[in-house]
Amino acid sequence: MSDVGRTEIRLADAADAAVIARIHMISRAATMPYLPPQKRGHDQVTRWIEDVVLTSCRTWVAVRGGEILGYAALEGDMLEHLYLRPEVRRRGIGTLLLDQVRRHSPDGVSLRVFQQNTDARAFYELHGFRVLDTSDGHRNMENLPDMTLRWTPDGAR
Repeated sequence: MSDVGRTEIRLADAADAAVIARIHMISRAATMPYLPPQKRGHDQVTRWIEDVVLTSCRTWVAVRGGEILGYAALEGDMLEHLYLRPEVRRRGIGTLLLDQVRRHSPDGVSLRVFQQNTDARAFYELHGFRVLDTSDGHRNMENLPDMTLRWTPDGAR
């Protein structure tokens, strides 16, 4: 069942930080079980969302019925984060967030994804992203092999 028609995308603000932090934590735990156990608690992740993500990234939330379902954070042309509550995955909400990011990235969007994250890789590939490079994990704090993906709109170089 699609939840797209009832879902609104809006810019996030500081009042959203605690909910965004919770979504970030539960989504990573549910979708990436190979990650090391979370060392930071909810309060620390909330402060990181407030002090880093919301100040350095243009951040949107997907909202339905007043409830935040997911978020996307764009820094320049780099999609730093796109996370959903696990129970709302595969309902078009990630696509709504990604479409918003792409509207604000006329020359294209890049992102990094763990090579093991096959669901995310399939999602981005479905939406026209292509692999630019792969890495052994030296460039992320989890030290896991990752890859850079990029989407470029038709006509852009």
